[in-house]
Parts: sequence; C-alpha cells; structure tokens
Amino acid sequence: MSRTVEVPHPWRVDAREGAAIQEALRRRVRLADELGEVRRIAGMDVGFRDGGATACAAVTCLSWPGLRLEESHCVYRGVEMPYIPGLLSFRELPAVLDALAALSAPPELILCDGQGIAHPRRLGIAAHLGVLTGLPTIGAAKSRLVGEHGPVGRERGARAPLLDGAERLGTVLRTRTGVRPLYVSPGHRLDCDTACEWVLACCTRYRLPEPTHAADRLASRGRC
Repeated sequence: MSRTVEVPHPWRVDAREGAAIQEALRRRVRLADELGEVRRIAGMDVGFRDGGATACAAVTCLSWPGLRLEESHCVYRGVEMPYIPGLLSFRELPAVLDALAALSAPPELILCDGQGIAHPRRLGIAAHLGVLTGLPTIGAAKSRLVGEHGPVGRERGARAPLLDGAERLGTVLRTRTGVRPLYVSPGHRLDCDTACEWVLACCTRYRLPEPTHAADRLASRGRC
C-alpha cells in the first residue's frame, strides 16, 4: 500500500496506558459519511499460531461492484501485547498494518471482523485502524461487546439500533434469514446507517460480508 502509516503510540501497554490512548484517539474518529467512489473493498481478519505468540493477519481486496477477489495477502508477526479485554486492537493491529502494506494500492473501504465504535471507549479495532490509516472502516462483529438492542426480525435485512443509553453505537443486522445477526458499527468516516447498508450489500452468500469471510478463511483456517 502506497501510504505510510505513522503510529503515535507504543503497541505494548498496560491497561491504564491503553485506555488513555483509546480516549485520546477516539476524539479523532469521524462519523460523517466521507466515502467517495468505491472500487475496492478490503476485508481484514487475524488468527494466531504458536499458542498465541504469532499473529497471522489476512487482507483480501475485492472489486466493487461484483465482489470479485483481486488480491490477498497473509502476514505473520510476533505478538507484542498480551490479551487484555478491551485492548484487542493493540494485539492485532501491528500485523494488520503489515498486511495492508502488502496491497498494491489502498482500498476505498475496509471491513473488519471486530468492533468499530461499539466499544466501551468507542475505539474498537475498526475505529483504531481507521484513525491510524485515515481510511473509511466498518466493524462487523459476530458478538456484542457493549450496548443493548430490541428484537431483530428473522428475515435478511431486519435490524435494530444498538444503543448505550441514548447514544447509538451501531446496528444489529440480520444478514441471512434465520441466522444470528452481526453487530455492525462504523469505525471511521461513515455513519451508522451507511455502515449497515455496506455490510448488507457485501453479504451475498454467507453470514459475514464477502471481504471478511475470505479473510477469515485465510487467517483462521490454516491457509496463511
């Protein structure tokens, strides 16, 4: 990827340091729609090897429209950060950034298997990645980290807002009829509704969007 990403903080931090960094970076998150023309959508996912000592970050890049796979890369990197709840991005992003750097050109949109702003400090991995790269990002997570929601219909496209009090964090979205919903939240440079529509548009065959489904297969099923 042509752009250089400057990281303004260390990756190995304790819980207090990590929370302070997240509180500072959340002020840089932009939740207005700033998407231009989208021609390439990247998907990101991370698996671990060697008992968690090595991260395998996978990036896939699909065409839009059409969702044809154009490029994919896997990168291995030693893990610097132990697992601390709420600080997963510090553990995974160093390898993710290495994988993104392997792309021939930056995508116009990145979908992450994880949270955007639906995070206790509003800086899940998709938001953290968006702030660091400046690229539009969306979190499409399999499970809920924070927030509450009402019932979600069983049909594809059914949805409910994900709320923390009066604050909307994202959308609980049914991407396939009768299948468990995803927890979709904007990461950077999109709002909640736009993030939801992009995720639904990218879910053509599976519960997960095509870009992150392809990345998940690379990172988590031994294909790196």
